[in-house]
Amino acid sequence: MKNSSSDSAPAILIIGASRGLGHAMAAECLNRGWNVVGTVRDSIRTELHDLAEDYVGRVQVEHLDVTHSDQITALRNRLSTRRFDILFVNAGTANNDQDETIAEVSTDEFVQVMITNALAPMRVIEALQGLVPTDGLIGIMSSGQGSITNNDKGGHEVYRGSKSALNQYMRSYAARHAGEQRALLLLAPGWIRTALGGPNAPFRLEEAVPEIVNTLLSKQGKPGLDYLDRMGRTIPW
Repeated sequence: MKNSSSDSAPAILIIGASRGLGHAMAAECLNRGWNVVGTVRDSIRTELHDLAEDYVGRVQVEHLDVTHSDQITALRNRLSTRRFDILFVNAGTANNDQDETIAEVSTDEFVQVMITNALAPMRVIEALQGLVPTDGLIGIMSSGQGSITNNDKGGHEVYRGSKSALNQYMRSYAARHAGEQRALLLLAPGWIRTALGGPNAPFRLEEAVPEIVNTLLSKQGKPGLDYLDRMGRTIPW
């Protein structure tokens, strides 16, 4: 056990924290004194459960498949008495063959990527926004590949399109909440060695995640929507 519960510590709810970026973000936040509630999709043991054993009383593991609306509603009901300084949605996926063009991908796989990467995160935010105070932060893991302006090489068409759609939906959300004090963030982490990023990615979790968390925390208290890379630099839409 590394340290015990602190009721006065800030709290973050990370959607999709069983492994990879989400788990690494949870660990980094814990190291910085935050309490963490993280979700896992399946009932099997995950790396987040290991964190919960290391940080007794400071990590709560919840189950959620973001593609099921009823599970989102159930999570909101379970956490209805809680308040989180930050809600961050990390869940995402990609089609199996990212070299496929949009014309080649199967309809089923296209639908699955779009639901997971674009529709489900917005449903989560709409359902759980009440858990975040009016001066808190709501963020989503986007991607630099979601930038239409920067797409001068093509490739990864299905994944790119899903992240561009996510960005558009988040801009619509921000427009509907214009004038409110909540900080809103679309965060592009870069190409990182995870199960999704693959072994050829140039950046390790250990070097990228502290920068990701730095940018996330630096956005606190700054109302409105930003689309930033992990170094805090603005990405063109």
